[in-house]
Amino acid sequence: MNCIIVDDEPLGREAIRLLVEDTPALDLSGSFGDAESAGNFLLDHPVDLVFLDIRMPGTDGITFARTVRDNTLVIFTTAYPEYAVDSYELDAVDYLLKPIEPQRFQKAVSKAGDYLQLLQDKSQKSSVETITQEHIFVKSDRRYFKILFRDILFIEGLKDYVVIQTGKRKIITNTTLKAIQEQLPQEIFLRTNKSYIVNLEKIDSFDVNDIYIGTHELAIGSRYRDSFMEKFVKGKLV
Repeated sequence: MNCIIVDDEPLGREAIRLLVEDTPALDLSGSFGDAESAGNFLLDHPVDLVFLDIRMPGTDGITFARTVRDNTLVIFTTAYPEYAVDSYELDAVDYLLKPIEPQRFQKAVSKAGDYLQLLQDKSQKSSVETITQEHIFVKSDRRYFKILFRDILFIEGLKDYVVIQTGKRKIITNTTLKAIQEQLPQEIFLRTNKSYIVNLEKIDSFDVNDIYIGTHELAIGSRYRDSFMEKFVKGKLV
């Protein structure tokens, strides 16, 4: 994947550059100290992935992310954890907190690579055909795949698509998160932020800001926190 770095702090750019150099899957196309310069570069240079700082003078990262093309993925990098939920609201692939740990960086890059492949592989694009009380049928590559509700960990909105994450695989569909939510059993599935619907039965743990399902960490949006606490937590705390 070719990528660029956008960060107003020279030390921040250098730290990410070193991580990129240690990652064979990445090819650094440019490094920029402000969003305006990065935006001008993107006009003429296709980029797969942007490592984007949030708090910058001039155009901030949140504003800049809204202008990035649909076929370009964004990973936010910032020293401020309070921006985590904002990153999910903008369909960012991931959110890295500075100082960035190499292992966490590699996990984010791996996730971006998986999603980029899904988006580019037309044979994987599918549609939700049928939903019953126990399972969903998804059409992909001229076949219908049966996915049991109990096997779904969470469903993620990604650009113009939806990714169904099970314990064994990911399937991308060309429906919307809102459309699929309306057809799912409400007693099992709950919207936890703009980008995620989670299977309540798969939640391993949670805190005020995040839900943990296996190795996956999903932010709880401020708009959805009350409904999550009411539906999943109320009367169950010891």
